[in-house]
Amino acid sequence: MNIELGPLRPDPSMLALGLAQLFLLMFALGVVLLPRIERVRAQRWDATEGRVERAEAVRAEAEATRDAALEEIGAARHEAARIRQEYTEQGTAAITAARAEGIRDRERLLAAGRARIAADRAAAATRLRQDVGGLAVTLAGRVVGEPVHAIAAERRTVDRFFEAH
Repeated sequence: MNIELGPLRPDPSMLALGLAQLFLLMFALGVVLLPRIERVRAQRWDATEGRVERAEAVRAEAEATRDAALEEIGAARHEAARIRQEYTEQGTAAITAARAEGIRDRERLLAAGRARIAADRAAAATRLRQDVGGLAVTLAGRVVGEPVHAIAAERRTVDRFFEAH
């Protein structure tokens, strides 16, 4: 295979040297330069798009935390409303019981007061009858001019008068 290349015919030693340099250059690129380029590219990606992804992750976590907090607040509000309702019912029951007890006490006091008034009225009426009877007998004695105590006591005139009226 003898191809005539004319003036482009390479020298085999130069061709071997060129190939050796090419492999050396490729080796240097693969071992030193490409890892450095990849590291810089990863840092740039991390600085730009990586922050966006981290920000999205942080935002998603914050939303989840907020949703959990809102759910917890809702549960706490529900519990507070239940407790308020329970204590309102207990307060209403206590007020009703206190009102009933107060009404019973009032009725008891009124009954005792009425009984005491009735007893006092009866005692006052008895005392008044005695005093009026005594005054009537004394007045009758003054009108007649002599004492009528013995006659009035014997005939029970004053008692019969009060019984009739």
